[in-house]
Amino acid sequence: MPNQEKEVFRDSIATIDDSGKRNFIYPKKPKGKFTSYRTYVSWVLLTMLLLSPFAKINGNQFLLFNFSERKFNIFGYPFWPQDFYLLVISLLIGIVFIVVFTVIFGRIFCGWMCPQTIFMEMVFRKIEYAIEGDRNKQIKLNKQEWNFEKIKKKGLKWFLFFLISFLIANVFLAYFISSDVLLNHIKGGPIVYSGTFLKLLIFTAIFYFVFAWFREQVCIIVCPYGRLQGVLLDNKSINVAYDYKRGEDDNGRKKIRKNENRKELGHGDCIDCNQCVVVCPTGIDIRNGTQLECVNCTACIDACDEVMGKIGYEKGLIRYASEDNIAKGEQFKLTSRLKFNAAILVILLVLLVSLLFVRNNIDLTIVRLPGKMFYTEGANIKNVYTYKIINKTINNMDDISLRLINHEGKIEMIGGKLFVKKQNLKEGTIFILIPKKYLKSHKEKIKIGVYVDKKLVETAVTNFSGPLSSH
Repeated sequence: MPNQEKEVFRDSIATIDDSGKRNFIYPKKPKGKFTSYRTYVSWVLLTMLLLSPFAKINGNQFLLFNFSERKFNIFGYPFWPQDFYLLVISLLIGIVFIVVFTVIFGRIFCGWMCPQTIFMEMVFRKIEYAIEGDRNKQIKLNKQEWNFEKIKKKGLKWFLFFLISFLIANVFLAYFISSDVLLNHIKGGPIVYSGTFLKLLIFTAIFYFVFAWFREQVCIIVCPYGRLQGVLLDNKSINVAYDYKRGEDDNGRKKIRKNENRKELGHGDCIDCNQCVVVCPTGIDIRNGTQLECVNCTACIDACDEVMGKIGYEKGLIRYASEDNIAKGEQFKLTSRLKFNAAILVILLVLLVSLLFVRNNIDLTIVRLPGKMFYTEGANIKNVYTYKIINKTINNMDDISLRLINHEGKIEMIGGKLFVKKQNLKEGTIFILIPKKYLKSHKEKIKIGVYVDKKLVETAVTNFSGPLSSH
């Protein structure tokens, strides 16, 4: 009998055997209402995940996180390092959302939306079931000697695991170097673009290791979310839970026997069939209560409902419920803590949307060239500056000019006409000349405007040096 069936609650975990070595989990293939729902959700999320780096909106990749070139696209909208404050607010929204979501629904994200769970349970595990069979057949296959059947099945499984890991690595890399660059490098071949090919092999090895060997230990050991939920959950949080009051009654659970009156004997509806344990992908017994290893995948709900239906008992012995719902029969209510967190979430969302609407499409940075003194040119004082203009839009900007706003004077461009391509930046040098008579001190703040098609779109402030005043 595998270790996951005789686990001593809190004394050990199902993935480690008595000697401290790795113990593989062989979950029974789940089936039922929730499994079907999760499958549909997984199809949608997998489609989005695989297509997002290749889909484009107005020529922009739908999702792009190119840290090396500092280019970012969110839902087809380009962002630059100058928009870092928006990223910070977005991260805060994500954190607060996780807090609110977890307080209400527990770890439901892990079971329904986490890429690790989706790939493991809906892709790799299904391949395993198709090749090696269900739980008992897998256990038998692993125990038998290496023969043609075992080599054939294991070899085919590992080969498909590698192919899918390679596919995931390509998609993963497309999010970070852009799909266009990835496709060009693939066309060029691994010899020409050996760096990209090496990255693909590294990512493939990581994904293969995770899904072929490490598996559920990512959720149990690596992922911090399981530990975070211990701080966020309370008695009102809705989790996959076992109704111990109904299942245990006065004298606990007991195997079912023909024609016995369980109520008179003081036994609950749980017939100790162990199906909720053998179907669990992390090997826990949900009847021991909420545990770090539980990812709220609902496999135990479907398994229990199937058994309850067969013996004519009411379904829902394991269901989505809170501790207060099971112990006291109370329905979910908004607590003051939840209202406070929800209010913060709404405020942050409003702030983010507002900042997105007022975000400039062009960004100007002007810095006086370090180590250079001012020049005197007739009645004018002249300083040299470097500038950087970022075009955040999806259109080329051909008619751009820089003008002084709060001082009389002129700006001389070096290099002729100023233009910036879409989602690009332009760097260069300019001279700023201001008549000496308009300068009030040897160091003044000057304001410069960027005009696109003769319309002011952005301003920047810098220092202008001049001679010491004689006054």
